[in-house]
Amino acid sequence: MFDSLSRQIKDAKKIVFVTGAGISQESGIPTFRGKDGLWRKYDSMQLATIDAFYEDPKLVWEWYEERRTNILAAKPNAGHFAISELAKFKEVIVLTQNIDGLHQRSGSRHVLELHGSIIRIKCTVCDFKDNITTSFDSLPPKCKCGNILRPDVVWFGEGLPQDVWDEAISHAQTCDVMIIAGTSLVVSPANTLPLYAKQNGAVLIEVNPEKTVMSSEMDLSVRETSANALPKLVELVSTG
Repeated sequence: MFDSLSRQIKDAKKIVFVTGAGISQESGIPTFRGKDGLWRKYDSMQLATIDAFYEDPKLVWEWYEERRTNILAAKPNAGHFAISELAKFKEVIVLTQNIDGLHQRSGSRHVLELHGSIIRIKCTVCDFKDNITTSFDSLPPKCKCGNILRPDVVWFGEGLPQDVWDEAISHAQTCDVMIIAGTSLVVSPANTLPLYAKQNGAVLIEVNPEKTVMSSEMDLSVRETSANALPKLVELVSTG
C-alpha cells in the first residue's frame, strides 16, 4: 500500500504522527462522535466543557471516572506498537489528540499530548498537578487546598497549552513525512498540523477507513485501520 511512496518513507529522517480517537477505538476506547458519543442520556461533547463542569461537577466527574476506568483497563494495540517500533529506525514524534496515554504505554517516548491527559489531575485553583491512577473516594474529588480537582484535559472552548502547541508546530514544520492516523481532522487547531507539514514539502499520508475533509490534500490515503496499516509501514522501513 505504501509502494508509491516507499523511497520517500525509507529516506525520511523525521516522521511525525498525528493521531486521534480512531487508533484508541481499536483498543476498545469509545469515541466522542457517533453511537459511542452518548453516556447514559448525555451527549459526551456537552459534558466536556468548563460550563458543564461548574454546573454539575459530580456528574462530569462520574463520566470521567468511568472513562478513566475503561482507559486504564485498555491496552495499546498493534497500531500503537508499530509507531514505537518505528522509532528504532527513524526519529519519530507523536502529536496526539488522545488523552489516554496508550502511546506512552506502548513504548513511544516523544509524545506531545495536545489535549492533555485523563490520568493527570490538577486543581482548579492552586498549582497541584499529578498522575493519579486510583479511583477517588468521593466525587467531585477535592484538593488538599480544599478546592475541586479536575482532569488535566483540554475541554471544548479551552485553549491548548501554548508550549505544547508551539512545539507541535515546530515538529510539523521540520518533518519529512507526516502520517495522520485515526483522526477525522475536524477538531481545531490540531487539524492545521498537516498544513504546516505540507508547507515544508513533507509527504502526507492518511491512515483512516473513512474519507476525511483533508483527503484531497494527502499524497496517499490508506483506507485501513491503524492496527492493520501501520505494522506494514514499519515492515517497509525496517527491511529497507
